[in-house]
Amino acid sequence: MRQQKCIFANANHQTLNAIFIIMLRKIRLTLAIICLVLVTLLFVDFTGTLHAWLGWMARIQFLPAVLALNIGVVVILVLLTWVLGRVYCSVICPLGIFQDFLAWIGRKAGGKRRRLPYSYSPAKSWLRYGVLAVFLIALVAGVGSLVALLAPYSSYGRIASNLLQPVWMWGNNFLAYLAERADSYAFYHTDVWLKSLPTFIIAVATFIILAILAWRGGRTYCNTICPVGTILGFIARYSWFRISIDEKKCNSCSLCSRRCKAACIDYKNHKVDLSRCVACMNCIEECKHNAISYKLQLPWQKPGSQPAATPNTQSNAATGNNTRRSFLIGTALALGTSALQAQEKKVDGGLAPIIKKKRPVRQTPIVPPGATDARHFAQHCTACQLCVSVCPNQVLRPSTDMLKLMQPEMSYERGYCRPECVRCSEVCPTGAISLIDRAEKSSIKIGTAVWTRQNCITQTDGQPCDNCARHCPTGAIVMVTDAQNPDSDRRIPAINTERCIGCGACEALCPARPYSAIHVEGIITHHII
Repeated sequence: MRQQKCIFANANHQTLNAIFIIMLRKIRLTLAIICLVLVTLLFVDFTGTLHAWLGWMARIQFLPAVLALNIGVVVILVLLTWVLGRVYCSVICPLGIFQDFLAWIGRKAGGKRRRLPYSYSPAKSWLRYGVLAVFLIALVAGVGSLVALLAPYSSYGRIASNLLQPVWMWGNNFLAYLAERADSYAFYHTDVWLKSLPTFIIAVATFIILAILAWRGGRTYCNTICPVGTILGFIARYSWFRISIDEKKCNSCSLCSRRCKAACIDYKNHKVDLSRCVACMNCIEECKHNAISYKLQLPWQKPGSQPAATPNTQSNAATGNNTRRSFLIGTALALGTSALQAQEKKVDGGLAPIIKKKRPVRQTPIVPPGATDARHFAQHCTACQLCVSVCPNQVLRPSTDMLKLMQPEMSYERGYCRPECVRCSEVCPTGAISLIDRAEKSSIKIGTAVWTRQNCITQTDGQPCDNCARHCPTGAIVMVTDAQNPDSDRRIPAINTERCIGCGACEALCPARPYSAIHVEGIITHHII
């Protein structure tokens, strides 16, 4: 009789444990979907207003937090990994969740043949740590283009801003068209334009590579190339809560290995590579014999060993409660939010271009206000394109320079950097662009205007013009008599380099085509005038 009661109690415990694991998995899936949607909205929202509520999603990403020296977020993510394993990769990282989404589509498209498409493969440690070494060297050396190619958050940002944002903007323009027909101004038309062909090609190539790898092998990219995954994987080796296999219950059916998207379950030897496991719990759901569990197992304990206390239903239930509590508390801490004040969108007017302006060849590129200097900017920017996506004046675009490829720089063919706009400094999660206020923005010198005589319409067309002087917000340009033609009534611009801040109003509003008569040259180190 007593034996039957023990069997019944044990069966009830296994049922409760299975229900608890299913609940944990659903919580993970829900949080992952929410994180992916929120991060995606950050990049597709061209107005930048959503950043007031969702900006914290960019700041809790691992690499941006490290570069911004956000010690609190880094410590929380490290502790979260140490306690629960690589839940960051399966819950918070947008690129990891995006790969899961692509793999899910692949399984659905493949039907029953693709239901269990994976298999165990040994860790390619030489590749993982080799890529990590190259990444760290590039990070220290300031080779931003290589860092940007490998950073997972930045890779997803480029996919979202180059492939998803245009679709979002076309949808907005369609609604604006319908609203206009109904005499409504609820939506306004916005330009959809290619900011950088190399960056667009890289975004498309990244998407294709990820789709192929995710379709064929699930988390192959995360466990072979991603430097953040390698770092967190090293910490996850010593995680307290981990996936473990009970050798006594396992019949080596291989279902868990074929469901594992991280390819980290060696079902023949009953081992799980914790450095690659992302705690998705798919294996637990697939196992038909309750041989796999996600439970507290301290690093110094042998696999399969039990805690010192005598196991019973109550203690196991307590362990389950602790597991759930640790999971929820850790995730809540990692998703701690801070809101920034929204800025009202301002739309500038200007002359309708007859011929499109061409980009001048600048000796020194212009980096955004708040970047401090070009070296600091290059070392901290991961080219995630968030600032490019939200720039309301369309002056930020990815660089084509090989050493700073995809990092944003300023150009004034479509607009100028309005002195009251600080949107890029508000959204930058890495500290590459420091947060500045509007009063400070108006006095930060980022470049100097240079006049080119042969392009000015006072010389080419013989027409008077003072556009540059009239639109200069700092009064750095005045019209003076041309010393070469003192008898002419057509005056030419004279630039006070001490007052010029390099905002580009003169270059953007110059009527000369295809090259402006005035262009801005950047400076290496910004300073207050």
